[in-house]
Amino acid sequence: MSLRLYFCFLVLYASISFPTKCFGNICLPKDHVAFFIFGDSIVDVGNNNYITTYLQANFFPYGETFFKYPLGELPMAVSFQISLRANLPLIPPYLYPGSNRYSDGANFASTGAGVLAETRRGLVIDLNTQLHYFKNMETLLKHKRGEEESKTLLVKAVYLICIGSNDYFVPFTTNSSVLKSLQKNTNSIGYIYTLIYQEIYKKGGRKYVFLGLPPAGCAPSIKALIPGNTGAGMEELTALAKLHNRALSKSVKIWYVTLSLAFIAHNVFYYCCTQYFSFTEGKISCCGSGPYRGIPSCGERSNEYELWEKVTFCFLTLFCSSYRKGLPTICRVNLEWNSQYHRSLQSQSIV
Repeated sequence: MSLRLYFCFLVLYASISFPTKCFGNICLPKDHVAFFIFGDSIVDVGNNNYITTYLQANFFPYGETFFKYPLGELPMAVSFQISLRANLPLIPPYLYPGSNRYSDGANFASTGAGVLAETRRGLVIDLNTQLHYFKNMETLLKHKRGEEESKTLLVKAVYLICIGSNDYFVPFTTNSSVLKSLQKNTNSIGYIYTLIYQEIYKKGGRKYVFLGLPPAGCAPSIKALIPGNTGAGMEELTALAKLHNRALSKSVKIWYVTLSLAFIAHNVFYYCCTQYFSFTEGKISCCGSGPYRGIPSCGERSNEYELWEKVTFCFLTLFCSSYRKGLPTICRVNLEWNSQYHRSLQSQSIV
């Protein structure tokens, strides 16, 4: 037998006999942490590219400061920023064709989605459907890595959940007279939120990051609906966001105590950190037309504006100044920040 043929035989034998379990251990070191994301536009990285909807971001100026190409993620998605800060791989959209390396995690978020199924029904991936995708992913993960390794991965993983704004925002923009009835949504949203969380917990989830709602009443498209508005936001809608955040905060504390979770963070990026950053305008969108530029269209000087078109705020995840009990404060900012302040930021791993 020639040396070349003998070598080929050894390679073939090794590829057949090499244990899959051992290979899995090599691919996944002991400190490996997966990252699973559920939510709306704030954490969406392109799932809406693969469904029939007009709620997409696969055109410029989206993507111009990160990938230099509009892949479908909203500007500097929070999930990407957390991945970078925590030294985790960038997690692609779950629906991306050929994306099946779930050992790193998965992003199920959908721009425009809500907790309630009726929020933009047929145009988005609602939270319950995102959970359904997660369960499908778990099944595939078990087939690839086995029951034990999959369970370990899901227990050690970090779960980010950021959703709810659209459940209040969308009904109001279609019929402003429903504002009072929207208060009832808080209970429904909280109930479904709890059910979703419990399902993830049953699958092994023990580390969570819950993001509260931004002040949707200050969005350019909402302010444009107020007759004779001089710049003020819709206080009633903003109050609903506060009510939601308080209810979520209360639930989070109960979950942490009763379920003995390994890690849980509830960050409300409600207050702006504009004073630390180089913005010249904080009330008018950089893109759009009409009052406060609330109607979507393209703009050029996005780095000077705190707000983007319509209700989509630009959130760049920076862990700002102070930490309480080891949990970072996440503040609302845009594409560029003051480099001197950025150097002064502390950082802390969430994994």
